[in-house]
Amino acid sequence: MSSHSKASIDTLLHAKWIVPVDNKHRYLEHHSIAINEDKIIDILPTSQAKKKYEASVSRSYDKHALIPGLINSHTHAAMNLFRGLADDLNLMDWLENHIWPAEAKHVNEAFVHTGTELAIAEMIRGGTTCFNDMYFFPDITARVADDTGMRASVGLILIDFPTVWANNSEEYIDKGLAVFDHYKGHELIKTAFAPHAPYTVSDEPLKQIKTLADELELNIHMHVHETNFEVSEAVKNNGQRPLARLNDLGLLSPSLQAVHMTQLQDEEIELLASCGSHVIHCPESNMKLASGICPVHRLLSAGINVALGTDSSSS
Repeated sequence: MSSHSKASIDTLLHAKWIVPVDNKHRYLEHHSIAINEDKIIDILPTSQAKKKYEASVSRSYDKHALIPGLINSHTHAAMNLFRGLADDLNLMDWLENHIWPAEAKHVNEAFVHTGTELAIAEMIRGGTTCFNDMYFFPDITARVADDTGMRASVGLILIDFPTVWANNSEEYIDKGLAVFDHYKGHELIKTAFAPHAPYTVSDEPLKQIKTLADELELNIHMHVHETNFEVSEAVKNNGQRPLARLNDLGLLSPSLQAVHMTQLQDEEIELLASCGSHVIHCPESNMKLASGICPVHRLLSAGINVALGTDSSSS
């Protein structure tokens, strides 16, 4: 093929190996990635790529393996600025006596903007190109992600008590819907409802976001069964385990992304599988806060989709 008949594109990346990360568990040797207008348009042997495409930018990675961008499935990106705060504590001590007071004192729009910028810089450097976030001022998180060209699912936070972001469930939901409206149809920024946890969000707001999530086709991103204390307190106060309560409220469905899930009985795993819900495993956070161990092998054996997340830099 002569040079004048080659297709003009923006970028060609030539690699020793390309690992597609698919269910075929394969790798491609001496292949190239063709990119045009910010989209991958072709993956083919390097010998063919050089004949088929004329690229404005061409780079060779003779000793590298190229993989798709990593996805961090559970983050509180802005909390990067709390890194190192309140170590060696269990979850509730960490939250109630350290993190929530620090958030009340320090968190504002500037905090979220700066913390999210730092988190995104670190994620990009580590190969992460998409993150699933849950924090206050989701409008700021979305804006920073958009400005940096990062792909994100931005959680529309909901919690029963007042914070710097909102005073009550109605305001949390209204502000969240405004963020949804602003980014509806955006190529890189998606939104999801993000009720904090069963122990911090009461029934009526959960019913409301379940209805809205169904209408708007949004996911629900929530901490669930993070610790034994959470589960035992729920049984003591409500007479049922958190997952059973969420099921009664209609939240167990393919739209639910349940984070942590360290306290699971066999029948709960069967329930999750039958409902098509997803689990997000955060091993470092679970170890740091001594929360428990997510039974990943049992979940996968039951056919449940399990994703990986880091949680925040401080947790």
